[in-house]
Amino acid sequence: MSKRIDRSWVVFASVENDEHDRCVDIFSRPDKSFGYEEFRRDVEDGGAWTPTEYYSGARYDTAELAYAAAEKSVLWLRVNPKFRRMPISR
Repeated sequence: MSKRIDRSWVVFASVENDEHDRCVDIFSRPDKSFGYEEFRRDVEDGGAWTPTEYYSGARYDTAELAYAAAEKSVLWLRVNPKFRRMPISR
């Protein structure tokens, strides 16, 4: 998996948890593939968003497939019904 965030990726959906300390970004790449990444934000990091699991190396053919994979991988996204099957517009 990739351990960096590529600046050519375009984030078009970002889902933040209720505590505002975790988020999942869904993005597209120039090669027309899609991916996602989970981030955390901690006070000791100055509030900066930091990747947590490096899911961004996986490639998906559609935004919907990327979001479905995120739901399976990211516990807080999966267990909170308000985040399930969030519509993706791209």
